Amino acid sequence: METERADAQLWTNFYKSSCPNVEAIVKKVVQDKFKVTLATTATLRLFFHDCIIQGCDASVMIANAKGDAEKDAPDNLSLAGDAFDTVIRAKKAVEAQCPGVVSCADILAIAARDAVVQTGGPNFPVELGRRDGLTSQASIVHSNLPHPDNDINSIINFYRGRHLTVNEMVALSGGHTVGFSHCAPVFSRIYDYKNKSGAVDPSMNPAFLRDLQRVCPRNVDPAIAINMDTFTPNNFDNQYYKSLIAGRGLFASDQDLYSSTLTRPAVERFAANQTEFFQAFAVAMVRLGRFGVKTGTEGEIRRDCTTFN
Repeated sequence: METERADAQLWTNFYKSSCPNVEAIVKKVVQDKFKVTLATTATLRLFFHDCIIQGCDASVMIANAKGDAEKDAPDNLSLAGDAFDTVIRAKKAVEAQCPGVVSCADILAIAARDAVVQTGGPNFPVELGRRDGLTSQASIVHSNLPHPDNDINSIINFYRGRHLTVNEMVALSGGHTVGFSHCAPVFSRIYDYKNKSGAVDPSMNPAFLRDLQRVCPRNVDPAIAINMDTFTPNNFDNQYYKSLIAGRGLFASDQDLYSSTLTRPAVERFAANQTEFFQAFAVAMVRLGRFGVKTGTEGEIRRDCTTFN
């Protein structure tokens, strides 16, 4: 992996002269936030949702009175408030030392990496130099996210459209080893599968199915939280892939990674070798962090991550 220069625009040492302590400042905020709540791990998911929609530009951070920004889209309503708070706190701390220098997009990228490290995952260099976007629209979110019920070919094509390989897609999916989801996305697997009354997804481990039906009964609040990884939900490790082999993937799109011959080899490699998973995840995060970035004179450096200047 390149540690100096990604291309002509993003550099790991972009703030070497203008804000040399930026990574240490953000790291301290993330560490302090973890002491308060493990939900800080959701900063990783926030970074993914920011990047994958229209590029890594902190557009997901925007809040407006109309309620029509990216964060207001139904698909983003489950993004954890503690993740947003982590970035807001980090920006405030950075501004105190380097006012008007570091973008919210870069702060989010650093914080996501630090959240991974705090839960035992790989450390890796974060390329910097992004600028903050000038638009944030709820209406574009749904069509620019992969969904739990998408088939594997659709998901592969989705990631290819963002310059990510099949191996990188499988590695990024390993982010589901930490954090939580909600009952709503799994209802269609555990009740009335494929609109057949009483049917369940046959790929599910029977014991796992019973556990999910207990936690998510038919009439439960769909916003009830459930761990993505039921064994080590607070540890960034390769348990996610071991669970897929055992038929314990939470989403259909997770389990399909093992069911499909296109992605099963990567799942098996990562399940057998955590070091290989960590290396692949680090590479995939760097590549994801390059998608759709604004640099140079594009965008702006927001003073407040939640509002345009």
